[in-house]
Amino acid sequence: MLRQIIRKEVRETVRDGRFRWGAALVGLLLFLSLAAGFAQRQEVARAHASAEAMSWAQWLDQGDKNPHSAAHYGIYVFRPVSSLSFVDRGVDPYMGVSTWLEAHYQNPFEHRAVQDTPALARFADLTAATTLQLLVPLLILLLAFRSFSGEREQGTLRQLLSVGVNPRKLATGKVLGVGVALGLLLVPAALVGALALLMAGPGGGAVANEGLRYLLLVGTYLAYFGIFTALAVGVSALAPSSRTALALLLCFWIGNGLLAPRIASDVARSQLSLPSSLEFQASIQGDLLEGFDEHPPRELRQAILRDSVLASYGVDDPAELPFNYAGLSLQSGEEYANLVFDRRFGDLARRVEGQLELHRRMGFLAPHLSVRSLSMALTGTDPAHHERYAAAAEGHRRLIQRILNEDIMVNSRFGETYIADGSLWSQIPEFEYKGPGAEWALAGQGTAAAGILLWLLVGGILARVGASAVARRA
Repeated sequence: MLRQIIRKEVRETVRDGRFRWGAALVGLLLFLSLAAGFAQRQEVARAHASAEAMSWAQWLDQGDKNPHSAAHYGIYVFRPVSSLSFVDRGVDPYMGVSTWLEAHYQNPFEHRAVQDTPALARFADLTAATTLQLLVPLLILLLAFRSFSGEREQGTLRQLLSVGVNPRKLATGKVLGVGVALGLLLVPAALVGALALLMAGPGGGAVANEGLRYLLLVGTYLAYFGIFTALAVGVSALAPSSRTALALLLCFWIGNGLLAPRIASDVARSQLSLPSSLEFQASIQGDLLEGFDEHPPRELRQAILRDSVLASYGVDDPAELPFNYAGLSLQSGEEYANLVFDRRFGDLARRVEGQLELHRRMGFLAPHLSVRSLSMALTGTDPAHHERYAAAAEGHRRLIQRILNEDIMVNSRFGETYIADGSLWSQIPEFEYKGPGAEWALAGQGTAAAGILLWLLVGGILARVGASAVARRA
């Protein structure tokens, strides 16, 4: 009986003009957004790789100079683009693409794509994730809002129940029927996405386990669509008319996809505000100049270091030391600055993570927030992946400074003008980044996953309650 119900629902859905036109429009938008996302991803990946190779070549060819001057010359590194970003670009346009690895300072990432985009154009920036998170659910609601109420209004529902059709099996069949019909649209799209992933390649090491991530992403969106299908069938069974069912479902769609993200952002901003760029830079400079906690100010710290080193070697002048004290002093300054950077950037990262966790918790009220968080995490375009790359780049910056400062200590004398040649620049290892796997990406997404599971449970209960109500009314 269940198989017959599913077959009937699929046949009626496919014959419905709303499905044909709606699926054609949504499918066209989905395939176009996938194609545009893939083309943009490939172009940006090539540009980043080319720019980073050019910066590395400039570093190697910078000529003879003092190592500390070379440290200020620095190297630019460019964040690799995830091979799955053609599905969901996440926060990539807002986070910047490159940073300058120079002496004394941890620079933020610059050249955010959103800065070059007019405000109005951002609303027309349709991605595959936008289509999947907003338009496909709308198509589901438009297809399923009459699943019970339409048959009740036509008088066919009473006939079905009178011949012994179980209401719960009927509800299950309607949910699965809509799902099978949607598969005519979603299965080809998933295959196109898989093909694009194969063509995209490894993505410059931005993420690992791309295949597993893609499978988990498909499963996440299927669960999301299941929520809307079950809710639509349940509301259709409980609503007194199709018009009421449609109005209720559209209100839910608007609140879930349009209002909830804005409300969540406002709540997160009010609960955990972030410092402005000027405030953040001022806090770093204050710690560098004035010290913090048990750490003395920079100048006092350098004076203490100088006196300690001279006393330990039993000399009165840095020139009498068996190494160049200038290199040690530079490295000590770097290590103190690193403490400041770890403190301030760490606090900023914790605040951002706190805001994101508030978004995920509000996913218990709106599943769109949960699926958006999971989608960005699985595609490697969320703030956590950016922060991981930034930490790796900062680690490489510190390695460069240590190598150059140690060269000054060992190969020069205090007070002399020291010039190094290209052999020193080639001792600096080229920066390589290996992105995390799927397990790491999902480590902080427990709240979002729980939100999806909760809404699946709510949808299933609503459909079950609706089926029971249909039986009682009959």
